[in-house]
Amino acid sequence: MESNAFLIDVFEFVILIFSLCVHESAHAWMASRLGDQTARMLGRVSLNPMVHVDPIGTLLLPAIMIFGPLISAGALGGYLIGWAKPTPVNTRYFRKFVRDDNLVTLAGPVSNLLLALAAFLGKAGMVLFQDHLPQTGTMSTSLDALWTLCGIAILVNLSLFFFNLLPIPPLDGSHILRHHLPYNFLRVYDNLGMFSYLLMIFVGGPIVRFLMEPALSLVDLALAHI
Repeated sequence: MESNAFLIDVFEFVILIFSLCVHESAHAWMASRLGDQTARMLGRVSLNPMVHVDPIGTLLLPAIMIFGPLISAGALGGYLIGWAKPTPVNTRYFRKFVRDDNLVTLAGPVSNLLLALAAFLGKAGMVLFQDHLPQTGTMSTSLDALWTLCGIAILVNLSLFFFNLLPIPPLDGSHILRHHLPYNFLRVYDNLGMFSYLLMIFVGGPIVRFLMEPALSLVDLALAHI
């Protein structure tokens, strides 16, 4: 049982890194589509973890959450979250500054939502065709593993979706909010510094948990009615 739990922890870690790479690659791809080739020239339209990994947000914090006490303590809402190296964006290449900047910003969270949807469809397919799938032997074990992987992918990507839309710098939600803030408040908002990270942990965590519970209930309800 302990070996299985450790294996699931490893799967969570790998899926998180992959999901963060997709997230940042989506930012870079959308920016390129809208005229800014900065990230593309730096190789950021890629799923290669080496170009996206942030030592703290991609490796250290998730490792502590998975293999340490943070996730059990619920400090981050009980769900696995993290971040990768920010994708460089030069907004002077955009034709419509606010619209294009918002599209680039939203591309990341939307990519996580699409990954969660793909994982849900994987589970739905297994439920729909369960009577035609082998129930014993190696194939059954493989299907159990796939079911678990899809479940982890849904959890990780939904939590990343909600987490990144929080209006806390430097998360994606803050980029959208800052377009609507008065100039004097904007200077304070952009210079929250370490206070932002405290907000992410102690305010963002409970908000993510609050949003995840009904979202996961909806997923379970949908699978139950297939």
